[in-house]
Amino acid sequence: MRHETVDIRTDDGTCPTHVFDPSDSGQWPGVVLFMDGHGVRPALFEIAERLAGGGYCVAMPDLYYRTGYKAPEGARLFSDEKIRADWMTRILPTLSIANVMRDVPAILGHLDARPTVRPGTIGVTGYCLGGRLSLAAAGHFPDRVAAAASYHGGHLATDAPDSPHRLASRMKARVYVAGAIQDASFDDAQKKRLEDALTAAHVDHKIETYNARHGWVPSDTPVHDEAATERHWATLFDLLGAALN
Repeated sequence: MRHETVDIRTDDGTCPTHVFDPSDSGQWPGVVLFMDGHGVRPALFEIAERLAGGGYCVAMPDLYYRTGYKAPEGARLFSDEKIRADWMTRILPTLSIANVMRDVPAILGHLDARPTVRPGTIGVTGYCLGGRLSLAAAGHFPDRVAAAASYHGGHLATDAPDSPHRLASRMKARVYVAGAIQDASFDDAQKKRLEDALTAAHVDHKIETYNARHGWVPSDTPVHDEAATERHWATLFDLLGAALN
């Protein structure tokens, strides 16, 4: 496994991006991994490493580069009211879909230039807020994104003008969405709205609800669920394998 950090120049600055290559030589499909709200940290390195071990070149941008925010321990964003209040008011707005989609062309450009990345379409996956960004990328870059996954993603089908479900008619990717139980950020009404939008747009998709809480995949969250995480791996590798290999 090869892991390096590269500085990618975007329209808004310099975005440190962690890139993971498989150990074997050759060219591999590219995958962009969109972080959760806790940010880039060892628990997300674990996810990227396993994904790279499955035969993908993984780029994970540190989307906090606009503020310099550093990831706290996973549980603190849930339990420390001051940290969460600061994050909600000062940090979260910088992770808007508009901002991050403005970053994506530079990330794609880096993948295109890497000798370890196979030319052509890529996959995207994301966790929590990254799940929303993953679906948005499928809509904003339909000719590049062939597979898009969202795990315990929130706000996927809301009344907001930039809600990802509004991009369904532009998507060409295979889409997989795994929702959490008791998750107000992606409730049954949103699931139906997203289902209806993807179906109407003839998007190849699947939406499921896991018996796990919001945030179950990263190993450092208080709701991490090992069984649900393994199910996530099975569905993610199935999705990427079908669309990219």
